[in-house]
Amino acid sequence: MYNNQSYRDHALSPRRGASKTEVGWSLEQVAGRLVEISGAGATAPLTLAFGLVLQVQRQNEPVAWITRDDSLFYPPDAAEGGVDLDALTIVRVPDDRAAARAADQLIRSGAFGLVVLDLGAKPDVPAPLQIRLAGLAHKYQTALLCLTAKEDEASSLGPLVSLRVAARRERLAKDQFACELTVLKDKRRGQTWRHVEVCCGPAGLR
Repeated sequence: MYNNQSYRDHALSPRRGASKTEVGWSLEQVAGRLVEISGAGATAPLTLAFGLVLQVQRQNEPVAWITRDDSLFYPPDAAEGGVDLDALTIVRVPDDRAAARAADQLIRSGAFGLVVLDLGAKPDVPAPLQIRLAGLAHKYQTALLCLTAKEDEASSLGPLVSLRVAARRERLAKDQFACELTVLKDKRRGQTWRHVEVCCGPAGLR
């Protein structure tokens, strides 16, 4: 059974012809970096994470999604948004430290353009593991995206996080939502950009 807990929310689908501002939320901007996307309540981390997954897949780069045994995104939502689930490597592990070690091995292979660590609430990745992962991401130019559930005021995953963004969604109409990224920390560019896109909600949110 798939556990679609409230902090994970539904992944929304891109709306055809909708406007976007992708100044910083693209594979080119996050490659080689340790990135954290967080949110609490009515948020959109999954939607914007799968936006990156779709970008990477369209460039024929492999993607890995690492999550705990007790939780996984809802696959039909991802498929509705265009993600090729058959080409998405999914690794399920018992805890966050095992997730970090799995990410270590995958990034070392040099085969993945994007590795997602779905950590949820109260992430537990020790500093030495973060240091190693950040170094590997830079060495192999792999985007390492960590999904966490927390308020904006909460501390980031750690000092090695190069980019931290908060994801929010706002209902615009019956089946339309605005998904927005707010930059909380960007070591390369500072808090000088934003990303907004209009999405369609799945059946459960319409």
